[in-house]
Amino acid sequence: MYRIDSIKMKPPVNDERTELAVMVAKLTGLGPADINNLTILRRSVDARRKPDVVLVYNIAFDLTKPERGVKLLTSSRHGIEVKMYKPEEYQYQRRVGRLTAEEMRPVVVGAGPAGLFCAYMLALGGLKPIIIERGKSIEKRSMDVRKFWESGKLDTESNVQFGEGGAGTFSDGKLNSSVAGKNMFANEVLKTFARFGADKSILYSNKPHIGTDELKRVIMNMHKELENLGAEFHFECKLTRCIIKDGVLKGIRYKKNGETRERSCRYLALCIGHSARDTFYSLSMDGMIMEPKPFAVGLRVQHPQELINRDQYGAGYEKKKLPAADYKLTYKAASGRGVYSFCMCPGGYIVNASSEEGHLAVNGMSYMKRDSGWANSAIVVTVDKSVYGEGLFGGVSFQRELEMNAYNLGKGSIPIERAADYFREADADHLVKSEYTPMIKGKYCYAPLHELLPRVLYNDIKEAFTDFDRKLPGFANDNALFAGVESRTSSPIRIVRGEGLESNIEGIFPCGEGAGYAGGITSAAADGMKVAETMIKKYF
Repeated sequence: MYRIDSIKMKPPVNDERTELAVMVAKLTGLGPADINNLTILRRSVDARRKPDVVLVYNIAFDLTKPERGVKLLTSSRHGIEVKMYKPEEYQYQRRVGRLTAEEMRPVVVGAGPAGLFCAYMLALGGLKPIIIERGKSIEKRSMDVRKFWESGKLDTESNVQFGEGGAGTFSDGKLNSSVAGKNMFANEVLKTFARFGADKSILYSNKPHIGTDELKRVIMNMHKELENLGAEFHFECKLTRCIIKDGVLKGIRYKKNGETRERSCRYLALCIGHSARDTFYSLSMDGMIMEPKPFAVGLRVQHPQELINRDQYGAGYEKKKLPAADYKLTYKAASGRGVYSFCMCPGGYIVNASSEEGHLAVNGMSYMKRDSGWANSAIVVTVDKSVYGEGLFGGVSFQRELEMNAYNLGKGSIPIERAADYFREADADHLVKSEYTPMIKGKYCYAPLHELLPRVLYNDIKEAFTDFDRKLPGFANDNALFAGVESRTSSPIRIVRGEGLESNIEGIFPCGEGAGYAGGITSAAADGMKVAETMIKKYF
């Protein structure tokens, strides 16, 4: 196959492959009929010279007449360079062997991206993993989440944080990752999602996105295939303790329907999410070495999607059939702390993502079409022990305190406040409702949200918004809506593991975002694959 990079086309593009084939023929001197098996490797939007927005493609193809390839490689037209291309294929560890005893079946704790991909790899290796998940299956969990958003009645074991698919299921299925395209594990994650039903555009979009609605279906398809490969799912089972003798894993204890049960096992992939705070405490009691790590906290901010589109694409964007625009903002405050946008959701919703009674946390979510008409993003500040204090669980305690205060501010509902009131620190009796429609999944109320964050973090965000408004005019307009608190950007704990990806307890492999080794769906799933490879090699 051959490869050409940086082919530019003006939107709208209605039939990408047909129009690209015509463009490639024009650039190379070939005829459209000479171009065969055209594959889009990457597609991005270049809006640096707005309103002159262009789509940029990297493509690969072969020829209907292979003998013309020599001429293709040696000729250059319009400054286009044609290179040879060989797709990189991930090689699975397919070492199917006989399991000598039931306790040799590996256990995977957690059915989020890390857990599901780890289990999938183990199953392909013939090891028939047992998947233990404290929450419910994706179908039951989805019903519980919808009931919570409608009624405010929280199920602490089946919610946006806990259940099959993990927290990422209700954060819109963004697959952005700094390692995607550069890392064979991350590339295979995208291919696997596509194999199980995700839109094929995730394979080449520079900012791949599945959407909460489609991601649920993908997870159900993956679940069925795992069972076909011999894996077992056990939902509503919460890990309580590890059984350890002389520093070696012997088994686990878990709760099912209020009853404590035990299971012998030699290999455990620990793929808990970072909201599993009670599990962190019990692991510490079991002697697992952990350490605190920096993370970020802040608020969600909502704007009309039209404002973001206009800022990013320029005038006339409506006629170009461009996707809902996103943004990435960063700022270094006078304090030295970083302030940045996180988990930006074009055409999305702010959602109640709580998992503890009397505590409230928010997240962002969008469906595949990203057509709500509203954009939201977390605006967060990096924090470390200088903010949240000393001790292994100082960060966890800081998160919980913020979430409890957010719950009290909103009297159980999501507290929201328009930007004008937030920055002038209006009291509760003088809050003004925004002209914007709050696009929120869950109950909400206007409250003095400016009282929530510690003063030093409030000042950092206020300072950053002046800079953000210069970069995106209108970003700090009076009616922009704040919602809080965004407290679960990443894990406040890292479970220490060695070069062999094992913890200090032999047989336990910490994995994914909760263990402190990933920062989103793609990187967590990739870490799950990497851990599974290590476990397979160790087993055989």
